[in-house]
Amino acid sequence: MDAIITDGFVFWHWWVLGFLLLVAEILTPGTFFMWIGFAAFVTGLAAWLIPGLSWAGEIVMFAVLSLAAVVLWLKYRPLTRNDAEDNGLNQRGRHTIGRELTLVSDIENGIGQARLDDSVWRVSGPALKAGSLVKVIGADGATLKVEALNVEPRHS
Repeated sequence: MDAIITDGFVFWHWWVLGFLLLVAEILTPGTFFMWIGFAAFVTGLAAWLIPGLSWAGEIVMFAVLSLAAVVLWLKYRPLTRNDAEDNGLNQRGRHTIGRELTLVSDIENGIGQARLDDSVWRVSGPALKAGSLVKVIGADGATLKVEALNVEPRHS
């Protein structure tokens, strides 16, 4: 440590510091240490290219670059994550909107059943007879909202 104070930093000291900061970035959540690590790499590059740079100048350069990198990151990072966006994950019924189904039971009192691929789903819609063709217009949980298609019912 005394050698660093008297002789100053060698360029590769900054690169080691940058590497350690990138390792810290991997081990911790967020993207904060990465920018400071990049500042350390740039300071090491400057120390290598400008051999007469004093250790105090290197520290000031590192501090300014670190501050600038963090400020730029805070300014240009996405302010919100799109987690609030309704992407339909875990909402299988929403992926059926627009599909045409055949009723397997009458829709009575607004509730019936329709076959979708290899399963039978609960449907809600107007009073219709089994075998009628319906189109999915929405989903409410595990219940598909349907409307009648103007096609003659199929008989099995």
